[in-house]
Amino acid sequence: MITTASRRLAPVLTPVLTAVLAAALLVAAPARADAGRYAADIRRTEYGIPHISAKDHGGLGYGYGYAFARDNVCVMASWVLTLRGERSRHFGAEATSDDVMDPISNLASDAYYTYVRSSGVLRRVLARPAPYGPSAELRALVDGYVAGYNRYLSDTGVARLPDPTCRGKEWVGPITASDVWMNLLDLGRLGGSSSFKEAIAASGQAARKPPQDDKTDRPDDRTPAPGSNAWALGREATRDGHGMLLADPHFPWNGSRRFYQVHLTIPGVLDVSGGSLYGTPMVQIGHNASLAWTHTVSHADHFTLYRLTLVPGARTTYLVDGRAEPMGRQEVTVAVREAGGTIGQVTTAVHTSRYGPVLGMDWTRTSAFALADANAANLRFADEWLALAAARDVPALRRAQAAHQGMPFVYTLAADSGGQTYFADTSIVPHVTDEQAARCRTGDDPGLLVLDGSRSACLWGRDADAVEPGIFGPAAQPRLARADYVTNANAGPWLTNPGAPLTGYPRVYGDTGTRRDLRTRVGLDMIAQRLSGGDGLGAAGFTLDTLQRSATGKRNLSAELLRADLRALCRARPVMTASDGAKVDVRQACATLAAWDGRARLDSRGAILWREFFLGLNRPHRRDDGTPAPPDGWWKVPFDAAHPLTTPRGLDVTHPVVESALADTVRSFTAAGLPLTLTPGQAQRYGTVPVPGCTEGEGCFDRIRTGGELGDQGRYPDVNTGSSFLMAVELTPAGPRTRTVLTYSLSANPASPHHADQTELFSRGQWVSERFTEAEISAYPKLATTRLR
Repeated sequence: MITTASRRLAPVLTPVLTAVLAAALLVAAPARADAGRYAADIRRTEYGIPHISAKDHGGLGYGYGYAFARDNVCVMASWVLTLRGERSRHFGAEATSDDVMDPISNLASDAYYTYVRSSGVLRRVLARPAPYGPSAELRALVDGYVAGYNRYLSDTGVARLPDPTCRGKEWVGPITASDVWMNLLDLGRLGGSSSFKEAIAASGQAARKPPQDDKTDRPDDRTPAPGSNAWALGREATRDGHGMLLADPHFPWNGSRRFYQVHLTIPGVLDVSGGSLYGTPMVQIGHNASLAWTHTVSHADHFTLYRLTLVPGARTTYLVDGRAEPMGRQEVTVAVREAGGTIGQVTTAVHTSRYGPVLGMDWTRTSAFALADANAANLRFADEWLALAAARDVPALRRAQAAHQGMPFVYTLAADSGGQTYFADTSIVPHVTDEQAARCRTGDDPGLLVLDGSRSACLWGRDADAVEPGIFGPAAQPRLARADYVTNANAGPWLTNPGAPLTGYPRVYGDTGTRRDLRTRVGLDMIAQRLSGGDGLGAAGFTLDTLQRSATGKRNLSAELLRADLRALCRARPVMTASDGAKVDVRQACATLAAWDGRARLDSRGAILWREFFLGLNRPHRRDDGTPAPPDGWWKVPFDAAHPLTTPRGLDVTHPVVESALADTVRSFTAAGLPLTLTPGQAQRYGTVPVPGCTEGEGCFDRIRTGGELGDQGRYPDVNTGSSFLMAVELTPAGPRTRTVLTYSLSANPASPHHADQTELFSRGQWVSERFTEAEISAYPKLATTRLR
């Protein structure tokens, strides 16, 4: 089935570029870093945080590549195999790939990445002049990064690597510039093509299968995308009138999509500190001396699907304006390790259309689907991040974004030392107007934009101010500048600031007047209470201290909205009926929930009981007559668009699922011998470190997500997603004051002293005071310096 789960984040290829890609199937020669002279200094402060300085971009990349390899060489070596399509050669075809955001079989992964590499898209993008292709500075940065990574590998030797995960492994080796560019290209595609890898790889098989009967498409299996929180606070919201920013991205805690904390300096050119995704030689979320910015995942559509009308009796020919067009066909060969260690080959094909690759799902006698990904040939965001790092205030940031127009799938929120704040969805969004969507849309799934591929009138449009055809230009983008605050927690732009709701943008950017999730609501309430002084943290207005305390307060909004009604039900019915009709005494559970502090701290007794009860409320259930009941029917007060911050609310205790959810939860705890007072510190771990927090579904702001259900031993599988790089910045006239914590720590190497040191800080609710100025760095008593020449 085509699923809205496949939306994850989302990027999109323009119709013009897609047609070029379908026609050009030449293999790109691997780009290698130029031999050159590089020099960099790496100074490490608390928790191993590297401060890298060089005289030019090549040297800066050299120092960064070396520092990163020292901490995370095994993760990068494995990911390079993925990007090259070589996992099956080393680990077998059936093993699962290392892509933690969309794990699939090695064979499917290799087929997809081999298709991308042989399509020639990377070669063509690299051949374009800036801003369409990379700038000279970015190319030097990438080349230096490759040289620095390889220098570390050469100096250390694969047989002597400190990380036992890949020490002595034959699949570890030097990387090329093509590997880094592929990583960047794949990052840009994260919400589009990279979320459809398996379906793209399967198109050749689907074309060969016997035709399926036609059916009504019902996309399902929806999975929420990774999320984030962001607050940009202006002079009217802060106690001292300074701009402030909170960055709280929620990305995976394992694999290649982790953040690496780094400080990068070229004197007089660049001085930026923040979080950088693995294998990318620039900061994505960070600050300089006078500007801070962060991102959250946009709710806009970054791709569309096109429904192809097939010529009767022809599986690989489709109609456009009544004329037949043959699909393109690109053969893909993958090397596979077979039984006994011999290396064989598997050859398949990827079919393409004028819109993009054809998907190997829902291919029937009369129709198929193609993916149009607006970010399929986009590397502009890499230069845009370099430009943001060099911007000195919000107006300069806005100019940089208008010039590059490269952000792939994220909103941007920023604050500067003058107390200005800014929100914008500058991400790459396909040019589909509301009128065109109404005219061309097929299918009945409101969460998936499927257009009619049989009409050329349904191709994406163009804006005069857009850097390329097929996408919306800056004039159409939702944006808001304020002196108080802007915020986002992955909802649409509508309530970026409830005092000035955003409206009037194309619906492809998101809805207005619709229900906000509990994480968005609790975040907005946290800001409102801080601005009024009603949160118990002192006088109204934000300081750096109250910003930190607000962000990590571990509130659970679902409990705040529902617990009073549940207590009333408990008093009326101390014995409740489980879903199978059994009678369960719930008095002890009710007492535990009544005494619970309503938070998700390590020692919050009852927090896990509440979570399991809340999950039970939301499990599919049926009415008395056996028909499916609507989800969330247990809210007492339904959503009201006129009151989006306070509805829905309350628990309808007459709804049968309320009683059965509590009874079932109590019985499951009792059957497993688990205490009803089970705490997050007992149930949640990352390795050996207890982790506080709760899920966004419960209405938790600084949320975490575990890898599965609560086990009989009272433990969830390890935390695998959630708050990842927390950064609170106050931009004072004297310079930035910053607190950070990298929740999973700097190094994936289990033998490193920095494998879990910041995780332990996060567990205790502590932060790192950042060292940004030369004086601060030099004052660290255990400063360790590596000079690379």
